[in-house]
Amino acid sequence: MATRNHTQNKSAADHLSVTSAVPGRGGLARIWLAGLNSIRGILNGMRTEAAITQELFLAAIGILLSFILAGSLWQWLALVGSLLLVLTAEFLNTAIERLCDHVTPERHDQIRDIKDFGSAGVFFSLIFAGLVWLAVLLSRLNLIGS
Repeated sequence: MATRNHTQNKSAADHLSVTSAVPGRGGLARIWLAGLNSIRGILNGMRTEAAITQELFLAAIGILLSFILAGSLWQWLALVGSLLLVLTAEFLNTAIERLCDHVTPERHDQIRDIKDFGSAGVFFSLIFAGLVWLAVLLSRLNLIGS
């Protein structure tokens, strides 16, 4: 048994050395694979989660509108950044919910609380995005100062 653990530890150490961020030691390959993992996560989210599908659709429309609405580079960055923040919160919330469901599929008060915390994070990101879009719109209409 000790030999097997040593072998498992060695392969884990070998894996870490191959995937390090040091150039020439897996850095670019690691970044490429991380990008592929991200794309797989986005596609999986689109296929399986209505909230992610809706928010990606709204983000695509929002990004197009941001080119019209933004009066400066900083406003554009705030508009697009707020949309990306919402997507980030939604993907993290989905990950938390799926992990909770994997750990225990039955109803549990603490698991419900954990899921509610993730949902609150999405809620606050949506409020932030709404405030950013409202501020840029009001600024563009000269109803507030920029």
